[in-house]
Amino acid sequence: MLFHTWVFLAFCLIVIPVYLLVRKNNQAMNVWFLIASYTFYGWWNPWYLLLLFGTSAIDYWMVLLMDRKQSTRKLWLIISLVSNFGFLAYFKYSGFITDNLNALFAQLGYGFELPNPAFYPNAALGRPDQGDWLFNEVILPIGISFHTFQSMSYTIDAYFGHIKTERSFIRFLTFVSFFPQLVAGPIERAHNLLPQLQGTPTITWQKVADGMSLFLVGFFKKVALADYLAKYVDQVYGDPNSREIQAVILAHQASALILATVAFGWQIYFDFSGYTDMARGIAEMMGFRLMLNFNNPYTATGLGDFWNRWHISLSTWFKDYVYFPLGGNRGALWETYRNMFVTMVISGVWHGAEWGFIIWGVLHAVARCATRDLELTAFYKERIPRIVKQLLVFTFITFTWIFFRAPAWANAWLIIQRIFWTGWDGPLDPQFPVLLACLVGAVWIYQLLYTSQSPLRQVLEWNVVKVGLAMLMIVYLLLVAQSSTKQFIYFQF
Repeated sequence: MLFHTWVFLAFCLIVIPVYLLVRKNNQAMNVWFLIASYTFYGWWNPWYLLLLFGTSAIDYWMVLLMDRKQSTRKLWLIISLVSNFGFLAYFKYSGFITDNLNALFAQLGYGFELPNPAFYPNAALGRPDQGDWLFNEVILPIGISFHTFQSMSYTIDAYFGHIKTERSFIRFLTFVSFFPQLVAGPIERAHNLLPQLQGTPTITWQKVADGMSLFLVGFFKKVALADYLAKYVDQVYGDPNSREIQAVILAHQASALILATVAFGWQIYFDFSGYTDMARGIAEMMGFRLMLNFNNPYTATGLGDFWNRWHISLSTWFKDYVYFPLGGNRGALWETYRNMFVTMVISGVWHGAEWGFIIWGVLHAVARCATRDLELTAFYKERIPRIVKQLLVFTFITFTWIFFRAPAWANAWLIIQRIFWTGWDGPLDPQFPVLLACLVGAVWIYQLLYTSQSPLRQVLEWNVVKVGLAMLMIVYLLLVAQSSTKQFIYFQF
């Protein structure tokens, strides 16, 4: 069920009025949100609900057991982590691991091959013969990495005593499955969302107006910008799952590949931030405050600054649960770099089971380690013009998106070869839409002004400017944009 569809509108027309009737009864409110959230998630595939419920139930009971016997707290934490990572590894990475190990075995001449990962649950059900299987393949549940990390953070925080144990099973299930942010974030923490589910949310006209504004901005990003950019990117990059993808890449010159790479950088930003804007807007209209997930990342003046602005809920998750436990910056300098490198590589692995995502993480890890000390110097902060730093960061980030959009190593390498060594002997084809280029440029200029010290920033804060921009977005959506049912990119993670 996508936010920008008529189905979701009908869903909201049922869910929100009932919520308004029951919200002052906390138990009824949480029961209703749980029903709505499970309906929302099960709309794609009802089987997904078994995994969502199972991981949530395990974490809930592990924390209750932590409270009952202090001497075994670590055991219950380990069980929670193993179960969460186990489910995540099986559904997300088992195919990748199996394929690569089988390729390695074949290269080494071993007469051994690991079975299809779908074999294991079928064998457990007494159906080891492939012709008798109930499940023929392992399907990646939408948003598994998001709700797994959200549930797991509750267990970790409870273990270290950072939050109180949630006694209500219904409320905890609602916390993990809260439909606005369930499938693509923000990855909420228990200390922020659970207290809101424990009380009666306050709804004001200001919150409703702010929520509607957020939803409109997110809707515009997705339908008017991301999906239109996708049409150009898809023509040049092709379908990552198609056998003809290399032929598509070879059919385009370096100029088109560079433009498509830049376009994808904006596409993924508009797509992902558009989703979280809509999620935050829906929650705000109902009286809930979700965390900020994007803060104009393409205005960053350094890679550290970029990761403080991009997918904030994930970057802070890794900082709190990976970087700091490894030692953070408390040890020797080489230990700080090691911790930073490991954290960034793991963030690449989190995004997907392809070598391209791992390379993407390694590139960010190397670059972050290489620039960390430089970004702290007075020379970098004061002598290098702000716009130069922003362009350098944007160029590097855009280059790394190649491995994101073409996660198979061979395809990404082919694109890089054509950009840097071949493919400069022809015109730009296909042509990039001028109107779309103007819109993206206008957004970037707006963000650069908004994050600068320019007097024009105050003008952008005027209500008349905000209302005017909202009206322009509505007019554009009505007159120019077309309806879209294109899925959000981050659903696959």
